[in-house]
Amino acid sequence: MTEATFTAYDLAPEDVWVKSSYSDPGQNCVEIADLASSVAVRDSKVPAGPAFRIGAAAFAAFVQYAKA
Repeated sequence: MTEATFTAYDLAPEDVWVKSSYSDPGQNCVEIADLASSVAVRDSKVPAGPAFRIGAAAFAAFVQYAKA
């Protein structure tokens, strides 16, 4: 299995990234970018740092579980 390393800028332009309105003002949160069939996730403290991509359905399941 080959692993690819992405930076946030490889996955989405800066103006696409959003963070929750419930985020901590101290920047202790993640930001997401909707990429149609997937979602990119990055650390808000290191916006140019590493990021990962997850399938849209898997991300929706994660959010549903987190809200429960």
